[in-house]
Amino acid sequence: MSLKHFFEQYSQTIEEKLNQLFSNQHGLPIIEEAMKYSILNGGKRLRPLLTIMACDLFNGSIDEVMPYACCIEIIHTYSLIHDDLPAMDNDDYRRGKLSNHKVYGEGFALLAGDALLNSAYEILIDCISHNPSLPRIRAASIISKAAGIQGMIGGQAIDLYYENKKIDIAKLNEMHSKKTGSLIRASLEVGAVIAKASEEDIDRIRKFGESLGRAYQISDDILDVIGTKEKMGKTIGKDEKSNKSTYISYYGLNKSKEILLNTINDAKGTIDVYGNKASTLKELADFIAHRDS
Repeated sequence: MSLKHFFEQYSQTIEEKLNQLFSNQHGLPIIEEAMKYSILNGGKRLRPLLTIMACDLFNGSIDEVMPYACCIEIIHTYSLIHDDLPAMDNDDYRRGKLSNHKVYGEGFALLAGDALLNSAYEILIDCISHNPSLPRIRAASIISKAAGIQGMIGGQAIDLYYENKKIDIAKLNEMHSKKTGSLIRASLEVGAVIAKASEEDIDRIRKFGESLGRAYQISDDILDVIGTKEKMGKTIGKDEKSNKSTYISYYGLNKSKEILLNTINDAKGTIDVYGNKASTLKELADFIAHRDS
């Protein structure tokens, strides 16, 4: 199946599941509206699609993996709300619309992010309580670690600490691996785990995810320099203005582009063993290398 057809087939399914998960009304002021504003605000849905791709690669059940795919997207969305706050990146736009805190205020944006994160864990626990199998428990553990101090939050902490400070390449790679790579890696690993793939296959897809996550962040760094606000849906040039540590600040633009392509090729080489079955994942890797948004 081509990447285009895969997106067409499963993107709508993801949207329907997210709408279903957030259909309840609790009569609370603003908070539920703020949550839906961000989680139901579109986006590429890259992470849940990766989860489904990995599950499909190993002949797993798409219905079973869907809640886990959505949980990863929910966690990603909460991180974007908090990342846009004045205390972090201070960005007024996200996905072509005003950031959550610009619409609902900083207090409700904080609460909306917190509530989304908690909702993801509620969904994970519900999945386990309905069928407490080892793969489901393991998948929940992978997601939790990827979102926490060992993963995304740890990477954000490094990013924040090294503003206006010199960073070495080892620490820059660690930041990328945690801040962006952890959820991308977890997306693929969870799909393989729910599909009951072998440990060898899980390790291989994890390595693919590591390279893909690194490539995605390098691409993000590049697009912050050469992208447009219209296509990116957010403010461009923020990294340089905030004196953030990026591949561009360390290597420059041309070298960063070269590293991006090499990283994508490394990622694709990791899954060569699957032949045509991995063609959609490889096509997605190429999409990340050449994306403009």
